[in-house]
Amino acid sequence: MTIYPAIDIRGGQCVRLEQGDYARETIFDADPVAVARRWVAAGAQWLHLVDLDGAKAGRPVNHAVIARIVQAAGVPCQVGGGIRTSADVASVLACGVSRVIIGTKAVQDRAWLAASAQQYPGQLALGVDARDGLVAVEGWLANSDLRALDLAKDCEPLPLAAIIYTDIARDGMLAGPNVPAMAEMARSVRTPVIASGGVSTAADILQLAQAGLAGAIVGRALYEGRVDLAELIALARR
Repeated sequence: MTIYPAIDIRGGQCVRLEQGDYARETIFDADPVAVARRWVAAGAQWLHLVDLDGAKAGRPVNHAVIARIVQAAGVPCQVGGGIRTSADVASVLACGVSRVIIGTKAVQDRAWLAASAQQYPGQLALGVDARDGLVAVEGWLANSDLRALDLAKDCEPLPLAAIIYTDIARDGMLAGPNVPAMAEMARSVRTPVIASGGVSTAADILQLAQAGLAGAIVGRALYEGRVDLAELIALARR
């Protein structure tokens, strides 16, 4: 199981939102590059980067910051946020990232996702962001009537690197992940599933590992010092 420290970027700074609400923002560091170096020094083998400005604008915004993070980190990075065209995918990959996360566009245009996955096999991840089991889009600002599990199953035949399942209600709330829903998705598809939202203790990591999750994204709990990254990584390896 892989632990992915989250670096959410807004206005060039490292921030965290509560339940994806842009009005409930906490700025944790003005230098996301320094944050990346800190997590890698603690043992991170991957980083999870989110362009929050891009998610809201519907196009990548923080290219320059992301490129600096990738260069400084020296470990693979996955990036999401506002990536909705073929040009967007190409430009983000050109920053040196290893994996591009597609969310809203996957809901809107399944044929485009299929073609892109074939063009970049193993380099795209499906971002499934759910509120009450239904997929949210447009930077979590709009809801769809599509079930998260149905989206994951529909996209499973594609050569995707992973499915990143975020429970929006848990995100940034330190209330624990939605283990039953995440376990159900992990059981239902062969694509590796990465859990996101609510991880706040080592016990959460253990539960997710036992439930068959391939990875877990950890954000606010790291920034507030509630968990130790090196300890989480050691636990996940065991």
